[in-house]
Amino acid sequence: MKIEPLRWRGDALELLDQRRLPEQMVYLRCASAEAVAAAIRDMVVRGAPAIGCAAAFGVVLGRGAESAYEALAKSRPTAVNLFWALERMRGARDLEAEAIALLAEDIATNRAIGAHGAALIPEGARILTHCNAGALATAGYGTALGVVRAAHEAGRRISVIASETRPYLQGARLTTWELQQENIPATLITDGMAGHLMSRGEIDLVIVGADRIAANGDVANKIGTYTLAVLARRHELPFYVAAPVSTFDPNIPDGSLIPIEERHAEEVTGFRGARWAPPGIAVRNPAFDVTPAELVSAIVCEKGIVPRPDAAGLRALLRS
Repeated sequence: MKIEPLRWRGDALELLDQRRLPEQMVYLRCASAEAVAAAIRDMVVRGAPAIGCAAAFGVVLGRGAESAYEALAKSRPTAVNLFWALERMRGARDLEAEAIALLAEDIATNRAIGAHGAALIPEGARILTHCNAGALATAGYGTALGVVRAAHEAGRRISVIASETRPYLQGARLTTWELQQENIPATLITDGMAGHLMSRGEIDLVIVGADRIAANGDVANKIGTYTLAVLARRHELPFYVAAPVSTFDPNIPDGSLIPIEERHAEEVTGFRGARWAPPGIAVRNPAFDVTPAELVSAIVCEKGIVPRPDAAGLRALLRS
């Protein structure tokens, strides 16, 4: 892989520090469960599948102690992959072997998602994506960008439009950087430009990742995703979600019950030491929003494609 977001060294987990991309490619060494939890909380590593993989190695570093599980579980609340990975580790006899297996399985899962999803991407498609659901958000290859990669590898002449993804700029900093590594044509836009481009016929479809998918098909993803789904429906464009089965949460009946993380005000009032908002201004910073299932054209996972997802369709998928 050209991009390796997590590296296990036997006595430590090395994480590609995504706060410093694209200017610097630096790995942060984590030698304890608490260090991994801090790295997840501080966005050194981000993206639901990557968080789950990192947490698994955090358990290894914490030698399976309950305090390790507790610290990791508190790191971020929305991405269900974190809790899925912790629960899987609880049932493991060999913690290190289980974490290594989980990492390898994630890459295989992403490639399967890409293979299924590539069938949805027509020749010449201009694809809008939001946030970063690529190799950086997973163990490697990616979910939404995995679909893009698979279509590109199949020889289709596609291009990507990446929204900047305020306030943390994952699209501007990470997605565009990934696409450059793969020589996939990409154009960066601000979040507010998507509707204009759709109205001019310059976007053919939207594909995003997910942090948690409720039992009825409602999708929690990076803030701004819901807006794009509404715009896609208005302009009769397909809106696809690519995510592994580990992102599905059958215990959450619908999206209204998904916990939404509220992050620091400083992420909105400025960035990397620069400040543009006046002191004392009230700030809201929900990191995620929920897109109703009725706005989702299809969900792509490693088991296949679920068109027009609903509770019955997802139950059948999980049983298959």
